[in-house]
Amino acid sequence: MAAVFSMHTARPGASTCFGPEKSFACLFLPDLGHFFIVVKFQKNEPESGGEFKVSNVLKAMERTDFRKSALTKIRKSGHIPAIVYGSEMENRPIYLDGSQFLKTIKKVGKNGIITLDLDGKKKDVILSDYQEDPITKEIIHLDFRAIDMDTEIQTTVRVDLVGEAAGVKDGGVLQQPLFEIAVTGKPRQIPSAIEVDISGLQVNETLTVGDIKGNYSFTIDHEDDETIASILPPKQEEEISTGEKQSEAPPDNVEGRETKPEYETQK
Repeated sequence: MAAVFSMHTARPGASTCFGPEKSFACLFLPDLGHFFIVVKFQKNEPESGGEFKVSNVLKAMERTDFRKSALTKIRKSGHIPAIVYGSEMENRPIYLDGSQFLKTIKKVGKNGIITLDLDGKKKDVILSDYQEDPITKEIIHLDFRAIDMDTEIQTTVRVDLVGEAAGVKDGGVLQQPLFEIAVTGKPRQIPSAIEVDISGLQVNETLTVGDIKGNYSFTIDHEDDETIASILPPKQEEEISTGEKQSEAPPDNVEGRETKPEYETQK
């Protein structure tokens, strides 16, 4: 999948966002708490061997001035401050062109591989975190994680349910407790999202992690019995009962009793 960012915040569990052509959806990023990125998707199909071999080069410049005024100047010029980190390298403060970053992330997707070109030296990275302005929602900082193509990494991918469940057509209620899945694999094997077909799911049926584990070349780091989606039966109206049997006999002293206005009783 590929994505272009338009920043928003949302509550966990939100699954629908709206945008041009109604093609926006909510997306979790690792360790961002309640923050979401709204993305517009375009499919990137895996090549042979189940690998997603989309990569792009971004020109990056080193940052040496860390004053607040310098950061403001960088942002006003249309660039985004960032940092590159990794287990085999020192943290490197950089900045890059904001519009080029958006175009690239649209093409490669959330877990896509980006090649940073810094002073002619290229480094493969993935986007690991971001910061946004709380008012304008513009991206103000990026974190890139340097990766080795032959070394497995751990990350999360979004779970997209596709199809209309048969149980929903029968009046059932769809529940999705798992919106993202933790995975381990080589960078080229990991997509931005996992599509799970629920069209055959009936009322009172559950789809678990174990049902999809064998479909991918990467490892899904969840227990087999964790629920991805389930169909609950239609909600039925509860009958209220006290458990006491009401008497069928008429109340005491009803015979001959009639209610009269107070002024008549005083005559």
